[in-house]
Amino acid sequence: MTAIRIGNCSGYYGDRLGAMREMLEGGELDYLTGDYLAELTMLILGRDRVKDESLGYAKTFVRQMTDSMALAKELGVTIVTNAGGLNPAALAARLRDIATDQGLEISIVHVEGDDLRARAEELGFGGVLTANAYLGAFGIAAALRAGADIVVTGRVTDASVVVGPAIAHFGWGRDDLDRLAGAVVAGHVIECGTQATGGNFSGFADVDMSTPLGFPIAEVDADGSVVITKHAGTGGAVTVDTVTAQLVYEIGAPLYLGPDVSARLDSVSLSQVGPDRVAITGAVGEPPPATTKVCLNEIGGHRNSVELLLTGLDIPEKAALVERQLEAAFAAGTRPDTVEWHLDRTDTADPPTEAQGTALLRCHVKSAEPEPVGRAFSDAVVQLALASYPGFSVSRPPAAGTPYGIYRAAYVPQSEVPHRIVTADGTVQEIPPPGSASGSASGSASGSASGSASGAEVTDSDGESSTSAPLGDGFAPLGDWAADTVRAPLGRLVHARSGDKGGDANVGVWIPAGHPARDDAYAWLVGFLDAPTVRELLAEASTLDVEIHPLPNLAAVNIVIHGLLGEGVASSTRLDPQAKGVGEWLRARDCAIPSVLLPTLIAKASL
Repeated sequence: MTAIRIGNCSGYYGDRLGAMREMLEGGELDYLTGDYLAELTMLILGRDRVKDESLGYAKTFVRQMTDSMALAKELGVTIVTNAGGLNPAALAARLRDIATDQGLEISIVHVEGDDLRARAEELGFGGVLTANAYLGAFGIAAALRAGADIVVTGRVTDASVVVGPAIAHFGWGRDDLDRLAGAVVAGHVIECGTQATGGNFSGFADVDMSTPLGFPIAEVDADGSVVITKHAGTGGAVTVDTVTAQLVYEIGAPLYLGPDVSARLDSVSLSQVGPDRVAITGAVGEPPPATTKVCLNEIGGHRNSVELLLTGLDIPEKAALVERQLEAAFAAGTRPDTVEWHLDRTDTADPPTEAQGTALLRCHVKSAEPEPVGRAFSDAVVQLALASYPGFSVSRPPAAGTPYGIYRAAYVPQSEVPHRIVTADGTVQEIPPPGSASGSASGSASGSASGSASGAEVTDSDGESSTSAPLGDGFAPLGDWAADTVRAPLGRLVHARSGDKGGDANVGVWIPAGHPARDDAYAWLVGFLDAPTVRELLAEASTLDVEIHPLPNLAAVNIVIHGLLGEGVASSTRLDPQAKGVGEWLRARDCAIPSVLLPTLIAKASL
């Protein structure tokens, strides 16, 4: 049986609107998928649903289908997407209206059961805005077997929109764990769209970015092996490194948990098998856990912020002055529940431009009630305009306070989560939970972020700050060649990609595929990049739990920093609330690297 070609046309709600048509017109496809959901997106859709119960789905997908439904039907490409969000039934109905308006005979089936909000109290979630369990791929497969031209789901794991078509096409069952794991890996690689073809890639200088990046395609074979590629003539590149970048994105332990299978990421190997073609082989699957993850969002309160510009000399003293003044104003009025200050020393000595002489002081305030972070806060800031530090200025006038959300995860038995498909005539088919689920794996299924506790070694997660040897001097001896070091940014040796996992952040770090001494370089990296060193390199992690997970087949190390994002993206007050830049920050840190591991030109440029 020949491989099936499964494309992606969306990595998030708001991705390139024309990508669906581009993928349909660009070359042969059997299935076209789109991922529109993230933890933050569920909060956004929850707010939409509060305003209008008929909403709660990705409205951009409706625009794409209005434009491309007829083309997909003509080409025989089946659409599978999680754009249904919190209301897949309403999205399916909207798509049927479009089909009728365009005179198309289209079978549209939706998958539901993930929404547990009505049972929130019963399940111990408390008062929440959204409560959505991660479903697997067998509902999608059932919808396709029922003849669906379009399948829309609610909260399934991100990879499920790829796994479902593979199950339906190849007839896989629950026991085909290695095959399912291969499809999960394929889904994880293409779920974020152009991040697999050179987007957000630390080696971007070697990628053709002159034209819009092509979206990725997974060619999935009957044995679960995969080739990642893209349409000919599109921008970007598919290389071992661009695929590795996505493979290590938003993961935890090597055991990547899902409701259908637990995929061992440390079993996977990559190889370049042609221009813009990377093979993924060796995926090993284990039984799924007995529980599945539930994404919970609730309104945490109200927030506001101001960014003050501090220019020239005496930056710390200026910051201290305005902090005292605002704290005094809070004490005299309605004080916010929490007040956070962050001083970013973006200024330089003897600055040739005013921008280079300016530091940023951010004040973030939060309260259960809106008033302390609304007019009261804005007035307190504005009234200091002529009475504070010299050069007082703000990057923008204080705005009104806004509600913010808090993300947290819960875990429920898979048997507690309904999973069903619904056809246009209202026929319902129930999907039973996996019979192979057992309690041996703690944790849960996940979407863009896997659980981090199941069966994987944790190098160091005690959360205690510690004193380490000088950076680069603490790795295990690897021979005489390791003695001669040069101080250089770590990024002269490694690639990295980082992202958010609820309130945690992950940073995947790996040795580029073309490194002439990749094995030696990886041996050094594994010895060097332990938890104390990560805490020293990344000051924000100095008091946090840090896990280190080696991935030898990828010459990679995955770092998980617990609590870096507080209560999740929606409530984080970091400059980089989704941790997208943490990997680049780590690459910019100077370390003592064995000089033999640095290519000559790079070593010279670093001295």
